Amino acid sequence: MSKKQLTEQEIRTQYITPAIQGAGWTPSQIREEYALTNGRIIARGGTFKRERAKFADYVLFHKPHIPLAVIEAKDSNHPTGDGMQQALDYAQRLMVPFVFTSNGDSFVFHNRIATDKNKETVLSLDKFPSPEELWRLYKQNQSISPEQEKVISQPYYAEREDKTPRYYQRNAINLTVDAIARGQNRILLVMATGTGKTYTAFQIIWRLWKAGVKKRILFLADRNALIDQTYVNDFAPFKDKMTIVRQRKIDKSYEIYLALYQGLTGNGDKNVFKLFSPGFFDLIVVDECHRGSAKADSEWREVLEYFSAATQIGLTATPKEDKTVSNIDYFGDPIYTYSLKQGIEDGFLAPYRVIRVLLDKDAEGFRPYNGQLDNEGNEIPDREYNSRDYDRELVLEKRTKLVAQVVSNYLRSHNGRHEKTIFFCVDTEHADRMRQALINENSDLVNEDERYVMRITGDDDIGKKQLDNFRDVSSRYPVLVTTSKLLTTGVDVQMVKNIVLDATINSMTEFKQIIGRGTRVREDLGKMFFTIFDFRDATRLFADPDFDGPSEQNEDFTPGPNGELPPELDAPTAPGNDGETPPQDVPAPDDKPKTERRKKYYVHDVEVTVLKQRVQYIDNNGKLITESLTDYTRRNILSQYTTLSDFLTAWNNASRKQVILDALEEQGILIKELQEQIGREFDPFDLLCHIAYDQPPLTRRERVNNVKKQNYFTKYGKQAAAVLDALLEKYADSGISSLENLDILKVTPINEFGNPIQIVNGIFKGKDKFIGALRELTYGLYAA
Repeated sequence: MSKKQLTEQEIRTQYITPAIQGAGWTPSQIREEYALTNGRIIARGGTFKRERAKFADYVLFHKPHIPLAVIEAKDSNHPTGDGMQQALDYAQRLMVPFVFTSNGDSFVFHNRIATDKNKETVLSLDKFPSPEELWRLYKQNQSISPEQEKVISQPYYAEREDKTPRYYQRNAINLTVDAIARGQNRILLVMATGTGKTYTAFQIIWRLWKAGVKKRILFLADRNALIDQTYVNDFAPFKDKMTIVRQRKIDKSYEIYLALYQGLTGNGDKNVFKLFSPGFFDLIVVDECHRGSAKADSEWREVLEYFSAATQIGLTATPKEDKTVSNIDYFGDPIYTYSLKQGIEDGFLAPYRVIRVLLDKDAEGFRPYNGQLDNEGNEIPDREYNSRDYDRELVLEKRTKLVAQVVSNYLRSHNGRHEKTIFFCVDTEHADRMRQALINENSDLVNEDERYVMRITGDDDIGKKQLDNFRDVSSRYPVLVTTSKLLTTGVDVQMVKNIVLDATINSMTEFKQIIGRGTRVREDLGKMFFTIFDFRDATRLFADPDFDGPSEQNEDFTPGPNGELPPELDAPTAPGNDGETPPQDVPAPDDKPKTERRKKYYVHDVEVTVLKQRVQYIDNNGKLITESLTDYTRRNILSQYTTLSDFLTAWNNASRKQVILDALEEQGILIKELQEQIGREFDPFDLLCHIAYDQPPLTRRERVNNVKKQNYFTKYGKQAAAVLDALLEKYADSGISSLENLDILKVTPINEFGNPIQIVNGIFKGKDKFIGALRELTYGLYAA
């Protein structure tokens, strides 16, 4: 067999792999078919599919955590440099300096870090560079000293082979460790919720700790739940070297400390953190640094400034930049960013769909009639109220009941009554009323277990005790949880499948944090996407350029005309201001003095109805599709096939119709969802022609009957005609895909004619004749 006849895999096995190994690369340094992504999840209705994952043919590692090169292979019918652009894309994603392509004849070597004119050269197979050569090239270019190399070469923690950092986590870890080895002491990492910020922080700490350059480390958060889950999960390998600072008690015999800001500050001169010397800690990691520590005048910032000699790393999914708060002002520009959009594109994060529900009183507003009284006999001030006022100043009790009813009915009709769901409410009192409404809507399941509906807010000790059960993927209860601020950030509830927004949200930071509650994927448990119910038009923020844009420091810190500064919209609201106290050991030092609670008016007899409900999906560009699925389908079909004739030509010329359907699904057109909306009895062909070209659809049974009237198959003989008739019946039951899979010959009643070989060779006299008969059958189905 000539080289030109070899497949790509054979070229790799016989030529490329031996050339790499001959240069001194060991099997542990060579990773073939290296997975970069999981493959994007496309969700429509109750169905989903994964796109193909991205794989690099080879990735070569200097150390298990230091990738040095990507190699893209082709068969020998391709030029040697073919695939270089694809390889460069992989290299950029992996942040590796060297790229190679090969067709088995030679290598094209692309040096991404070279500054001279020899960025790309051709190498013979026996001249592939050794690991030592590439590492030396890299060190020279990056000016890595022996001391820095010692730190950089320290491996990450790897207890199990299946638990190694993903590519973006490794990028964040390596960039941070490298920056610290070079003396940088303020670092900001921006990683979307659900992408493993805490695991990344653990690996950074582990490597620096093991290398001996950071001996005492403080991990700071502002919620007990964050500290506890970090201690038990990601930081568990530190074992007896680690402690949690509780009840303001300090033990200086440990090396790794986990603490709440609030547990270290407060009470005037009794700030616990001052029991440590300013130089006690070498490294401080600040989780969710967009919160208290971002404010220049906060007491929480005082902790960081007291330990100013320590290296400090800020972690956040949502860097905060406004007139009073700046992560970048303190930590500097992000050293690495991995966004929600990137996470969804890579398939590491769950995509979302949005159900926008417009209520009549939200759209039209509500104005009390002259002298109208609330439930307590108080006259309601005469003005027009809208969705921003509801549940904060005016409570329409039937509106709360309707929200609970809409969501409960949806879960009931979509077999989702045990899907974990979070209702984000205006305040804790609203969360309690929503709890009551949900209990009444779901009394049957509440009777089975009273934890089916729970309020989990900062001022509710009973509810907070259920937080661990809500997080636990193996715990069935609670299911429906109402909250205000408590669950907006940091709490890892992996199986949340529904997020209900019934609060006005103006802060992009808060919005991103809330959306992040649903983005975790649990493929093993069937959690592949999540649904957002929006009752307050909060999802308009998806269209804001800031939703997934780069972090840019706002340098304008100018006060207002009277010297005032705008309120921080997404800070935990102080007790008494219609918010909830952040869960903590002691009151947050940034809470403002308690003020008089705003008067609310409760009205029980105002009717509220649903005006409109619209479902939106994410398209291939990560944007919400604001049109209906049928409109989206029509637009995409017409963009490819301008006329019905164009579509018919492509359909009839396709040897396998499934190829066309798969291509359409990759663009976000899912046939199963269209069948749910229009009719399961219709063929995909009919659905597409009907939606795009206004053709009257035929059911599969009608198509089968049209074929049978023509007596197409009598020429093949009695037995063959009987097989084809049985195949038509299978098409009527399950569609065109069944005719394009030869396994159909193995199922009843077709297998009663014999096994596949007997049917093909015995009845149809050969594979070519059998395939020809199938093509004629398919042509007959679509001839009308």
